[in-house]
Amino acid sequence: MDILTHKENGILTISFNRPEKKNAITAAMYQAMADALRDADGDNAVRAILITGKPEIFTAGNDLEDFMKNASSLASAEALPPVYQFMQALNESSKPVIAAVSGAAVGIGTTLLMHCDLIYLADNAKLSMPFTQLGLCPEFASSMIFQKIVGYQRAAEKLMLGEPFSAQEALEMGFVNKVLPLDELLPYAQQVAAKIVALPAASIRVTKRLMKANQPAEVSAKMLEENKHFAAMLHGPEAKEAFMAFFQKRKPDFSQFN
Repeated sequence: MDILTHKENGILTISFNRPEKKNAITAAMYQAMADALRDADGDNAVRAILITGKPEIFTAGNDLEDFMKNASSLASAEALPPVYQFMQALNESSKPVIAAVSGAAVGIGTTLLMHCDLIYLADNAKLSMPFTQLGLCPEFASSMIFQKIVGYQRAAEKLMLGEPFSAQEALEMGFVNKVLPLDELLPYAQQVAAKIVALPAASIRVTKRLMKANQPAEVSAKMLEENKHFAAMLHGPEAKEAFMAFFQKRKPDFSQFN
């Protein structure tokens, strides 16, 4: 199974489990996670959700071969492709969502963190949003959420250049809660989840709703807006050059485009 789910003591753990492909995410994996999140939202036995990967890799982002096969389904949110279902379920979850990240979190691996409530990184974590390097644009409301968290200039640097940044830099920007040694990451995140489980579920649920206020609706609108641009750019010449260069293992040449 490329996505593992485990329920125990009030905690639903969702784990990327495709290390041979650097946990690159397929449509089937998105669907499995979307289903798990939706089921958890209606399950009173689940009081906290933990998303994690492998010690060496959180996720390399989209599986590009699978992604290109399903690219046409991204044109409209109304079609609700699995990736959109997953991000929508994450955005709308009434339960607290904790992320425990080690190794690389590429593209949507970083974007999804913006929709979590608590984020803990191992000291080997490396985050990146290389959308412009692929001839694309930010996705799933990251252009809005990220700058609200870290400020415009820092967000512009990370989103425009698309270069990786370290766990320590993420902490200094206020993007994550804590950076831990790798062997302490998962136990610490599990301990935090257990603390949440021990608290009154209604109090946690209402607190999250009050903090988010109107954000889910605003985020959904921005997700739709970004998705339209993303889908259009995905079929543009710059993206075609970027993906061709990736598969040909060469550096893309964007100088030919205005």
